[in-house]
Amino acid sequence: MGFENISVEKRGKIDIVSINRERAMNALNKHVFSELDEYFTAVREDDTVSGVVVTGAGEKAFAAGADIKEFGGLEASSASALAKRGQDIFFKIENLNKPVIAAVNGFSLGGGNELAMACHMRVASEKARFGQPEVNLGIITGYGGSQRLVQYIGKGKAMELLLTGDMIKADEAYRLGLVNHVVPAGEEINKSIEILEKISTKGPLSVAKMINTVNDYFDKNVNGFDREVIRFGECAATEDFKEGASAFVEKRAADFKGV
Repeated sequence: MGFENISVEKRGKIDIVSINRERAMNALNKHVFSELDEYFTAVREDDTVSGVVVTGAGEKAFAAGADIKEFGGLEASSASALAKRGQDIFFKIENLNKPVIAAVNGFSLGGGNELAMACHMRVASEKARFGQPEVNLGIITGYGGSQRLVQYIGKGKAMELLLTGDMIKADEAYRLGLVNHVVPAGEEINKSIEILEKISTKGPLSVAKMINTVNDYFDKNVNGFDREVIRFGECAATEDFKEGASAFVEKRAADFKGV
């Protein structure tokens, strides 16, 4: 895969995907969306990758929002289509069969924060800032921010941030539950890799099914408890479960094969 607006660095079985528009504060334009879509479609079936870190180039921004220059001339139908495409790509990230962590190195605003929230976890630099400033432009979130922010921090505080457009610091984002860890500046990728390397020692089939089952909690069209029962049974029928159970009894590290 050859990309111009994102870059992919491999660290063993972990991919570090960087939004590569530092001069534009890593704003998400249509080309970034297309390349993210292409990457996350391909990586789903790539057995050489066990996890993904998403970050922004440079030190100032993870992604400082959507590229507003592309919003000129939008009408209701074209704006809705734009939002729908962004949501579909972010759903692809959220429902990936391997863990994705946002390493937030600076400003995570608007569409950038919606991207961070679509990842399974967030590790923030102490310099990171989070916000949904769409109301300052007379619009609302379009890529799922109104839904995911409520899921992470609750209705009351989410409503405040969405209606005021205020930014919060990394320590406040951690206190509210928006981020999993806050680390010294420059350590957010290393911490993300540390978490992904730990997860990579677990059964890959169970990791994938666990991601799906947690996401089911927020899907109004399914019963998450029923899905948990079904997937528990599916896991029990795998060779990985037999290996995991044997390794536990024998007090050794499991050698999972993903079957």
